[in-house]
Amino acid sequence: MLNVPTVVWVDEKGRLARPIDVGFADDQFKELTGVESGPHLAALRSWVKDNTVPDAPGGRMELLRTPTFDEQLARTEFAVGWHLHRTGQTEAAARHFERAGELAPFDFCVRRGSMPIRDMDPMGPDFFEMFQQWQDAGRPYYDD
Repeated sequence: MLNVPTVVWVDEKGRLARPIDVGFADDQFKELTGVESGPHLAALRSWVKDNTVPDAPGGRMELLRTPTFDEQLARTEFAVGWHLHRTGQTEAAARHFERAGELAPFDFCVRRGSMPIRDMDPMGPDFFEMFQQWQDAGRPYYDD
């Protein structure tokens, strides 16, 4: 998973039933993300009522991709940073969090996820600067 929110549909047998997607239960964040809740909710209702699993917008199961080398390395850098932070090595941790953000600039799990650990407001100016960069790049959630 590269961004939040991420929706995962898992069937009764524990299998992924639909590609990872972005979805919301309401339109509270529509203005911020540009994603309406209606299509996701309609698809979910169809799955529950009619047992039909529509493809995610623009995606099919075979289009799921493995994270790039840089995205995987960013996750490693994040994990190292988190470990260092928990052991009181905050300066070293900050360097790893920064490197993770450089490697995966649009991975909100990495960049925004480290903000509260570094005493940054995850809905403050630093987040909105990152969000603007994301918007300028065309709002990349999951590419097919």
